[in-house]
Amino acid sequence: MGAGLSGLAAAMHLAGAGHRVTVLEREDVPGGRNGTLERDGFRFDTGPTVLTMVPLLEEAFAAVGSTVADHLSLKLLDPAYHAFFADGSTLNVRPGHELMRAEIAAECGTRDAAAFDDFVAWLTKLNDVEVPNFIDVNFDSPLGLLRRPMAAARLVGLGGFGRLGPAVSRRFQDERLHRVFSFQAMYAGMAPARALAIYAVITYMDSIEGVWFPEGGMHAVPRAMAEAATAAGVEFRYGSTVAGVERAADGSVTGARLVDGSVVTGDAVVVTADLPTAYERLLPDLAPPRVLRRGSYSPSALVWHLGVRGELPERAGHHNIHFGRAWDDAFTDLLDRGRPMQDPSRFVAVPSVDDTTAAPKGHHTLYVLEPVPNLHVGRIDWEREAPQLRERMLRTLQEAGYPVDIVTEDLVTPVDWERQGMAAGTPFALAHTFPQTGPFRPRNVDKRAPGLVFAGSGTTPGVGIPMVLISGKLAARRVEEMSR
Repeated sequence: MGAGLSGLAAAMHLAGAGHRVTVLEREDVPGGRNGTLERDGFRFDTGPTVLTMVPLLEEAFAAVGSTVADHLSLKLLDPAYHAFFADGSTLNVRPGHELMRAEIAAECGTRDAAAFDDFVAWLTKLNDVEVPNFIDVNFDSPLGLLRRPMAAARLVGLGGFGRLGPAVSRRFQDERLHRVFSFQAMYAGMAPARALAIYAVITYMDSIEGVWFPEGGMHAVPRAMAEAATAAGVEFRYGSTVAGVERAADGSVTGARLVDGSVVTGDAVVVTADLPTAYERLLPDLAPPRVLRRGSYSPSALVWHLGVRGELPERAGHHNIHFGRAWDDAFTDLLDRGRPMQDPSRFVAVPSVDDTTAAPKGHHTLYVLEPVPNLHVGRIDWEREAPQLRERMLRTLQEAGYPVDIVTEDLVTPVDWERQGMAAGTPFALAHTFPQTGPFRPRNVDKRAPGLVFAGSGTTPGVGIPMVLISGKLAARRVEEMSR
């Protein structure tokens, strides 16, 4: 297993259950996609920027007899997001029910503030049904749904299988709230108008539970997990690239073969590589499941890391969303036409707002993300297109008042994601369409290879820090089942 978040979670849960665990990581530090880049006096988080659902992180630490606070200092961000709209208006997403209700009342009116009460109740009910029954659970087949008929019926009754966009828009009059409470569908690889309403659970995670930031940046999370896992007896072998999964004559796994030819033996192997890459490179004799061969992948992202000199605009904060005028048509560009959004919405994170060690004094780190087509949908020459989109993003930053005296930069395209082993050139794996959700998503075991378990965003339950932490826990449960 690698030392990304899913692998670290699996290692901690397995170590806590008494297993001897060895983590094989090709990089020299833990983190995987939750990586870090240091350049010219700046430090950038190269992976996820939004941390929610801290109790899931606490579960991993508790498994090894520790707590998050023993290894990591977290700050609740308020606002969680600063939203900027094309008409010049702004709206802050505040943590918790009461703070956000007050924001809505002040900016959108009392009717929408009252509607927010019902919205929160709906989100909470969805979360309480989904997490224990459909997210934090291993399914052996779609028939597993029949074991939870009451929960499934309740989910239907809550409108979970309707569409997220309409479910939000019919509750609020102010169109800005439609966007603020549905853009999270993009985390699941779907346009809000097409995403299932069950993915409102992501809105619950960041809009109700709150967004947190670790002291030292997002990469402090995997470092803290590795530290706690090491204290619990987990062995980490950094700079160890796995070349294949070793299997016996009957197909069962016996260990992992490294690129230097050595073999690390084990009764079970947890593979955290992107699933298509795992089958192609580590299990070449096994045909990937059909959903991987013909699956629909999430949009990709153009990510621009900048180290800049200067001060931020007055209303900018740690997490900023700049919404374009277009909404549905922009997603049509992205998902159907296979071209960059003509009127994009962009996410701009400024970690140096809360981490003074990320940039020199008088400077800031910027993380600019624009959704773009993945390599399966788009037929884009990224060598030609990337510089043009960079210039477009630069103009947007200038117009919004961000400092653009660039000291250092790094632009990551879908081609770069593909080189890192991510199928279709997207860091967001398979899209969460209905045929790729829950028990229909690729399973975390393959019966042709007993002892093999998968973890990460390509398998259950899906994409995002909360989901991959659960994925690691589910993988550990699979290993426990095999050892009985």
